[in-house]
Order: sequence, then C-alpha cells, then structure tokens
Amino acid sequence: MSGLWLLVSRRCGGGRVFRALPRSHIRRLAPVPPPLPPLQLRFLSQGPNSSVPAAKLKLRTRVLVMLLLGGGVLAAWSFLHLEKQQKLHQKRIQQLQRVALGQGTFSLQDHTGQRRTKQDFLGSWVLLYFGFTHCPDICPEELDKLSAVVSALDEDPSLPPIQPVFITVDPERDDVAAMAQYVKDFHPRLIGLTGTSEEVKQAGKDYRVYANAGPKDEDGDYIVDHTILIYLISPDGLFLDYYNRTKDHNQIAESVRNQIQNYIRL
Repeated sequence: MSGLWLLVSRRCGGGRVFRALPRSHIRRLAPVPPPLPPLQLRFLSQGPNSSVPAAKLKLRTRVLVMLLLGGGVLAAWSFLHLEKQQKLHQKRIQQLQRVALGQGTFSLQDHTGQRRTKQDFLGSWVLLYFGFTHCPDICPEELDKLSAVVSALDEDPSLPPIQPVFITVDPERDDVAAMAQYVKDFHPRLIGLTGTSEEVKQAGKDYRVYANAGPKDEDGDYIVDHTILIYLISPDGLFLDYYNRTKDHNQIAESVRNQIQNYIRL
C-alpha cells in the first residue's frame, strides 16, 4: 500500500473491519492536546532560545536589587554625613563657648540714646566692628567695607538681613551725638554704640579687643591703637568668624553667606 494510506481498524458488530485511510486524515483521529497559555506559547515558539526571557527577567531583578541596595547605602551615607556635620558643629559651638569670646552681656547706648544689650541682637546675624570716630583712615575704610558686605548680602532674598554694629573704643570723645553724626556716613542700618569708659572697656573685653589711647598732641588730639577686625556673630550670640584688613568685601560676603547657609541653630 502506498505511503499515503494507513490501515485503521474499527469494531463492527462481532468482528473488526479494516479500512484504509489517507495519511492526511490521521490528525482527525489523533487526540488533540489542550491549548497552551499565550505566554507559554510565546516562550515555546522561540525554540532553542526559550530561556532568553527568563535570563532577562533575572537580569532585571538583579539590577533592581542593586539599585535598591545602592539607594539604601546612599541614604545611610547621607544620614551618617549629616550626623557627622552636626557633631562637628556642636563641637565648634563647645569650643567657642569654652573660650567665651563674645559671651558677655554688654550694656551700651546706641546713637539715638537708647540702651542696648547683647540680648537685643539675639536672633539676628551681626557684623561687628570696634573703632573710633576720630580715626583718620582705617576705621572709615573698614566701615565702608562692612557696609558694602551688608549691601551685597541684602541683594540675596534667600538670606536674612545682616545687622551692622559699630562699638567705639574711645568713649571720652565718642558720645551719643558724635556717634549719631558719624554713622550717617555708612550703611543706613548701622548702629553705633557707646557708654561709660567702664562699659566700653567691658564690651571690648568680651570680644578680646585690644585698645590703647596714645599721647595727646598740643591740640588735645590723640590716636587710639586698637584691634582691627570685623566679627561675625550668629543669631545665638556666638562669635563664628572674623575678617582682617586683607579680606575685601566680596570675600567677606561669600564667607558670611556660607556661614548662614550651613549654620545649625542651637
């Protein structure tokens, strides 16, 4: 019989009957397997590469796990870094408190005659300078520089206003009226402070300011030799930094900006 035919037996009554069927009819007689799910069919249709989707899934899972672990490590590092910065800040505060620089509670009169103490400036950033109104050149230059710093920082709306303060080291000549006349030449927020010789001396001692009046000339005029520094005071009343004559107003403004942005209040 030709290869295109197949003998098939069927039970008929008490015997068996054989028929010859074309091979094309074999599929009708063979059992049909149940349909596979679409996903399984897709995998099987890829033949020898049926393991590729599983490998991709494993790779994606591995990448996801690595990203999650990396994120956790980054978060932990950020937390530890912040904690370290806070500890360094607290250590810096403790160091400043130990040296007691600017820790006093001065009581002086401002250029309007109002009594001012250190408590009045808590909560504000302060740039402080000690000098005297009869100073021929250095004090005006430093107060001009201080005023330029305050004006530059005023242009940044993200920063709080800086309070400029000028304390005299020459209370004998720098009374309230003299201070009122003098501060008008500088920043409009500049506050001039004066007082008795003992009050002024105590204020200078709080900030370790050296001041010594020289001999008087025939007109009774004299020069006061004193510390030439601009002090940065935090809202907590702590001395944070100082700037000498070598620093220009741009350098000081940048330093003050960084101090404000990185400051953590007590």
